[in-house]
Amino acid sequence: MPILIAAYTLASLAHFSHNAEYIAFYPGLPAWMTRESVYLSWMAVASVGAGAVFASWRGWKRIGAALLVVYGLLGADGLLHYTLALCSQHTLATNLTIFAEVLLGVALACASAVRLSRLGK
Repeated sequence: MPILIAAYTLASLAHFSHNAEYIAFYPGLPAWMTRESVYLSWMAVASVGAGAVFASWRGWKRIGAALLVVYGLLGADGLLHYTLALCSQHTLATNLTIFAEVLLGVALACASAVRLSRLGK
């Protein structure tokens, strides 16, 4: 699980960093979205993961697993890019960072859901 958490966190950071640094080139993004707001958004998402790790460290395993499910599912928000512009309108790097974040986030959510179900027994 720690490797999956780290991999998803790095993929999420890569995607949000790409968003922030190339924000002018992302098609369809609202004008109010800035480089700074993108980094703040990532910190909000990452805080859910940090809360999960903290809860698990404190021995609150169910809360930690539930927070990891939420943290992983937050990675699916990258798919919202495709509501603003088609996949073909994004660069290869953009698509790769989106897909990596989504796939690793869903994998983390699924693994955490399985863990949560086992803790409930």
